[in-house]
Amino acid sequence: MDEKQQKDRIFEAGAPGPGSFVFDEKVVRVFPDMISRSVPGYELIVPLIGLLARRYAQPDTRVYDLGCSLGACTLAMMDAIDDQTLEFIAVDNAPPMVEACRTRLARHSETPVRVAYQDLRETDVENASVVVMNFTLQFIDRADRGPLLAAIARGMVPGAALILAEKVCFERPQSQQDQTDWHHDFKRAMGYSELEIAAKRTALEKVLEPDTHEQHVSRLLAAGFSRVELWFQCFSFQALIAIK
Repeated sequence: MDEKQQKDRIFEAGAPGPGSFVFDEKVVRVFPDMISRSVPGYELIVPLIGLLARRYAQPDTRVYDLGCSLGACTLAMMDAIDDQTLEFIAVDNAPPMVEACRTRLARHSETPVRVAYQDLRETDVENASVVVMNFTLQFIDRADRGPLLAAIARGMVPGAALILAEKVCFERPQSQQDQTDWHHDFKRAMGYSELEIAAKRTALEKVLEPDTHEQHVSRLLAAGFSRVELWFQCFSFQALIAIK
């Protein structure tokens, strides 16, 4: 394991308090380990995003990775798509993530890519054939999600694809409890302690706010997409594709 990609032990001593999770330098150092041990299927979702992007990317357009973190999806798309006319743009609002992403992309790819430090709600999406939001929308204020998706849709060419992966919630209490229990079982199997599981859940309160599958679909259609398909689900983690 790279020294800059250490094992996630951030919550071994518990959480500072509800809503305390931030994408700071400590998270950046452990992020690949953290997300692969926290999101079941993550290591499959990323390369599949590359394959989907290859199908929908159109010549002389832009490909956006909004909330790019360390650029895993950007790399997957650049690896999958052989088209020198495309412009790749990666956006994140956490300075440590942006800095690390720039270094990582420069090290692993010769394809030019613009990495922008920006709140994605202020990003002008233009001439886009593929937009990826990989576990990003869940961190945006609920009131801003609809307008953000509508702005993205307006900036996409006909036939373009928005690829959206999210943690979802469930209306039926028993379904929600089952999904939570199964997810925690997964995290135990990945080596997290009971304290770490509880502490991270506390730290993410009011930071990560999931929607139901139905809410996502309804919002995407209202934003201007013609159809929405579910292409992945493992426990409470889903990936959708919305076609312009």
